[in-house]
This record gives sequence, C-alpha cells and structure tokens, in this order.
Amino acid sequence: MTYIAKIIEKYKNKGLLIDTNLLLLYVIGYYDKKRIERFKRTKIFSPDDYELLIDFLRYFDKIVTTPNILTEVSNLLNQLSGKLKKDNYSRFSEIIDSLNEQYTSSIITSKLQHFTKFGLTDSDIIEKAKGKYLVLTDDFKLSNYLAKEKVAVINFNHIRIIN
Repeated sequence: MTYIAKIIEKYKNKGLLIDTNLLLLYVIGYYDKKRIERFKRTKIFSPDDYELLIDFLRYFDKIVTTPNILTEVSNLLNQLSGKLKKDNYSRFSEIIDSLNEQYTSSIITSKLQHFTKFGLTDSDIIEKAKGKYLVLTDDFKLSNYLAKEKVAVINFNHIRIIN
C-alpha cells in the first residue's frame, strides 16, 4: 500500500482539512469547470485537477475548514463580478453547508510559535490538524513544515503527478 493510500485509510473517518487554494478550486469548478482556467486565482489548475480533487474528497467522511480559510476563499471570489460573482457565492454557500467548520480565536492563533512565519490561516491549519486531520494543500512551504512537524499532509501537486 502506498503512503497516500495508507494515510487516506488512517484519516478517512477522522477528516480532511482542505487549504484555501483547493477549496477555491472546488467552488469554481462546482460552478463551471471551464471557468477554472479563466479565473486568475485558479488558472494554475485544470478541469482534470478539479475532478481529481472531487474524487479525493469522496474518500473522507468529514471535510474540515476554518473561518480563516472560508474568509480567504470569500475574498478571492469577490474578484469575480456580476452574475458570475453572485452565482459562485451561491455555490460557495452550498459547499459551506457540507463542511465541518472548526473555530479557534485569533488571539490564541496569533500566540503560536509559527504565527510570525505563516500568519493566521496557516498557523491555525497547523494547530487544528495535529493528530486530528489530514491536511490537503498545494502550498509547498506549508506541506514541508507540516511533514517536518509530523502532521499528516498530502500536497495536491504530488497527487497530480501520480495521476
């Protein structure tokens, strides 16, 4: 069994914490897969990446997020305009309903040792995931740090290469 298969098996019932860029890919693709390559914030991905992400998410009983991740996605969606913006926010609302949102006070998060290196969102991800959730990210800096700290992580780019 590969590392990825083993880690999925271990965390499929515990949950997957999805990082901002991948949640944004999920929202944009859920609305319109063709939009993925046309939106400046997701153009590094393809419709195939969206399908790969959806297939990956299906393995987990619980998809975890934080208010900070949701805020970042919301702010990025705000770069859209008109009907496209309205429709994507509607889809985002539907997706939010299916997520397990975990909250930690920013006061607590800002006191963490890695806050000055990673900021609010990633520091919260680091703390939330420890021993609880598998993190899915496309951020090499974050994934390398998580791996070094023995926090379960998969970098989406590694899945893209395998697939």
